[in-house]
Amino acid sequence: MAGRVTRRLRVQRHRPDGTVSRREDVLAAEEPLEVRLGGRSFTVTMRTPGDDFDLVAGFLVSEGVISSPDHLAAQRYCAGTDEDGLQTYNVIDVQLAPGVALPDTSMERHVYTSSACGICGTASIDAVHKAAHFGRVDDATTFDAALVGRLPELLRAEQKVFDRTGGVHAAGLFDASGELLCLREDVGRHNAVDKVVGWALGQGRLPLADTVLQVSGRASFELVQKAHMAGIAMLSAVSAPSSLAVELAESSGVTLVGFNRGGGFNVYAHPHRIA
Repeated sequence: MAGRVTRRLRVQRHRPDGTVSRREDVLAAEEPLEVRLGGRSFTVTMRTPGDDFDLVAGFLVSEGVISSPDHLAAQRYCAGTDEDGLQTYNVIDVQLAPGVALPDTSMERHVYTSSACGICGTASIDAVHKAAHFGRVDDATTFDAALVGRLPELLRAEQKVFDRTGGVHAAGLFDASGELLCLREDVGRHNAVDKVVGWALGQGRLPLADTVLQVSGRASFELVQKAHMAGIAMLSAVSAPSSLAVELAESSGVTLVGFNRGGGFNVYAHPHRIA
């Protein structure tokens, strides 16, 4: 699986001085992943292969299907073969634990989820406003302002796939002391977050009330929703939040930080957690 994270390709390079050459470039891999629940297709998402079981688990947390590792009975790769009959590792079937209800069919994604969008294709707009298993985030943990300002730098220092390709987003989970607990990269920013949440689920860490999630892009509604569903106290982004992201952060109790660059940042919701 590790070898599928990137692809090598010969490209034609044009330089400002007019010279043209052929060179090898490294690209971030992007492949579809179909998620099935009990054998029934639930969604197809475009992702960078790797940490697929974490991705699926985190996605199911974000969708409100599960909230504990005990809710997952099994995950396995199934079906999906290429023209040579080899396993593609692009279909995962999830078996929920006994007593865990399958989601309502209105939650099924009727079109695939692209790497740019975590909520595209949701059957009903009402399904976007999900009730979080852990309720409103009321954790009183505080984070030092200087540490918050350093989070993008700490995240960037660990982005190994970005160093090679320049083509992936990153999400990093930090504790209040600044220790990096988990970092994941993916062509989809929502996938990177789901992989972090799925890791935390497997470690029995949910809810993540005493942590801050730093992301490499903007703070969209979907990312605030994912942070809320995982019980994360603070979401910090290097770029702008949307108005709906701020509204959701306010109502859910999540501290929302945007434009976190060069040590400075804006706080759009619940600044009391920043010391």
